[in-house]
Amino acid sequence: MRKNRLWKIAGGIFAVILVIVLIGPFLVPVPPLENTVPAETLADEDSRFIDVIGINVHYKSYGQGKPVFILLHGFGASLFSWHEVTTPLAEYGTVIAYDRPAFGLTERPLEWEGENPYSQEAQVELAIGLMDALEIEQAVLVGNSAGGTIAMLTTLKYPQRVQSLILADPAVYEGGGAPAWIRPLLGTPQMRHLGPLVARQIQVRGPELVELAWHDPSKITPEIEVGYQKPLHVADWDRALWELTLASRESGLAERLGEFDLPVLVITGDDDRIVPTEQSIRLAGELPNAQLVVIPQCGHLPHEERPDEFMQAVTSFLSEKQQ
Repeated sequence: MRKNRLWKIAGGIFAVILVIVLIGPFLVPVPPLENTVPAETLADEDSRFIDVIGINVHYKSYGQGKPVFILLHGFGASLFSWHEVTTPLAEYGTVIAYDRPAFGLTERPLEWEGENPYSQEAQVELAIGLMDALEIEQAVLVGNSAGGTIAMLTTLKYPQRVQSLILADPAVYEGGGAPAWIRPLLGTPQMRHLGPLVARQIQVRGPELVELAWHDPSKITPEIEVGYQKPLHVADWDRALWELTLASRESGLAERLGEFDLPVLVITGDDDRIVPTEQSIRLAGELPNAQLVVIPQCGHLPHEERPDEFMQAVTSFLSEKQQ
């Protein structure tokens, strides 16, 4: 009798825990974002939008002629990240900077059929789709951090479309989102409900993360702060960021570096605390045809913190290619 009673008590406790686990998350309120607006209302005078495989992509174009440079920003950034180098880079050809899905002013789909538009595979197709839409046959891909990851994956799948690579502190050896064992949990209805709350932490920690990316945070101007905060006024940015989190995977690039037979320039700061400088040095050594430039007193964003030195490295690289 006593044993049966204990089993009943244990069963009751388990049932309560199960209800809390299954139902509790839905009881946590997720209030709608305040003061958000459609992306188009935040566009600049030189902003452009184009439909690429069903997604309204925000981009800007500079210069003319060949070569064509396609700029891919990193996580938490937008095409604004390139604002210091678009004009000098345009002296050498056409420059296309665009907002990757989940960032900037590019459309943030929350429903879709087929491939998750925030996955690495879909982002590769978006990069090529943008080139197709703009009638660009071949381009130099310029990627920073996670944007460098997409640039490299695009090169592997469409080598005939990529002339060369310029990689600023690319994320190759680490990253890839949550560990595989926890991904099923993140995709449950409970976590999809709570996910936007988790994503909203970037709004709180954003300034801290930007400072972490710089060697000298005192150089971060109010213009830069506004540039990074602006996309956080776009409707559903939190839900899109959570979908990107769910779609994140390891790239597998580290095992395929021998397949890159095109010219590659790897640029890194000597004080990168996000993608450690040593990783970029290692990458340049493991790529078959790579040059390495380490910029002193510079963090994770050499094109922002040290644009002159960044352009010197790019200019030298382009000059050698023409010889």
